[in-house]
Amino acid sequence: MPLSQTTASPVADYRSTGTTLNGLDWVALVLMIVGGVNWGLVGLFGVDLVATLFGPMSTLSRAVYVLVGLAALYGIVLAVKCARKT
Repeated sequence: MPLSQTTASPVADYRSTGTTLNGLDWVALVLMIVGGVNWGLVGLFGVDLVATLFGPMSTLSRAVYVLVGLAALYGIVLAVKCARKT
């Protein structure tokens, strides 16, 4: 297997099949990035940015956490779709 095939990202593979990411895909990716950055801040500095912005376990904070979790589940589906296209 050529090196270029082993180093391509799933998103790049997904795009190389002629299929582009739709709006839901992009929203899910952005939410997963927000969740990852938030967990990074929690791990490094003990700062929960979502709770800081919207209040600890407020309705809005919980909604953000649920959306990030749903985005992560959708990310699994997206990754499977990418893997099947290659």
